[in-house]
Amino acid sequence: MSRPMPPVDVRLMNATASLAFFGVFTLVCVALVFWLLRNPAFAITQVTVHGNPQHSSAASLQANVLSQLRGNLFTLELAQARKAFEQMPWVREAELRRGFPNTLEVFLQEHEPVALWDGPEESSMLNRYGEVFEANRGEVEHLNLPNLAGPREQSGHVLEMYHYLLGQMQQHAALQQNMQPVALYLTPRGSWQMFLANGAHIELGTGQQLQVGARLEDFWATLPQVLAPLGLKEQALEYADLRHRNGYAIRLRGVATRVGDEAALAPGGAVRAPVKAVAAKPTAAKPATAKPAARAATPANAKQQPAGQPVRAVRAGNVKDQKADGRAAARP
Repeated sequence: MSRPMPPVDVRLMNATASLAFFGVFTLVCVALVFWLLRNPAFAITQVTVHGNPQHSSAASLQANVLSQLRGNLFTLELAQARKAFEQMPWVREAELRRGFPNTLEVFLQEHEPVALWDGPEESSMLNRYGEVFEANRGEVEHLNLPNLAGPREQSGHVLEMYHYLLGQMQQHAALQQNMQPVALYLTPRGSWQMFLANGAHIELGTGQQLQVGARLEDFWATLPQVLAPLGLKEQALEYADLRHRNGYAIRLRGVATRVGDEAALAPGGAVRAPVKAVAAKPTAAKPATAKPAARAATPANAKQQPAGQPVRAVRAGNVKDQKADGRAAARP
């Protein structure tokens, strides 16, 4: 048996009570939200840093980033806050989380510097991903990082080539520590230039890793045969140009060269005739002027290395024994 419908006035009173309750509940919610938005207790005043950063402290981040944040714990836009943190030096990536009641938890991934980068900014460095970033180089002076340079969009390629050539040279036991590469430059024309710790400058030419690496490997394999008749070691190397086909040209410390009247240098520094190597003597009437050691330089001044200065022409893998008169000519 169905229950009888309540009178109309009772139904109206129940509806009015429900509406009143809903209205009061809505007002309470609005007031609560307003209170949360306005309550200074939820203003972000503390930054907690996770990830064991080496260069970014919570104090420095709090001092430099908090003033840029807009909103409190509930209204802060995390995407914009993340960008503010990632604009700080040394910070590569940042992940943010809210911490009740007034804390912002920051999980940082810092740049790991592996090389200095010669660019328009003197603070440029490369991280292990080959990305260019700006930070204080003074914080990494103790690391003795190599100096790399080239088009910015090819920074990763330059870093890969450096590691490839470094690994190749470390396989040569005869090359001492001062013969290890400390700088590698990629010119706008795609040519590679390498500088060693002793100041030697090596023109590697163009090409990919395998091509450049094979060229350099042939050079180190045949250089001892060239130096042995002069009683010199690899440390005497001052300049080498590996861009010649099937050979290379070198300049040595303590050795002067003179070119016969019939010899000349082709455009671009390519040797067209054999040259004669003469050991420098301090008592000679006209002592050879000592050339300053090549220094690690930017690509701009690296181009100014005097390719037309005294050089020694050698055919890789085909070196004749030095004759009595000191001539060591290349044989095709």
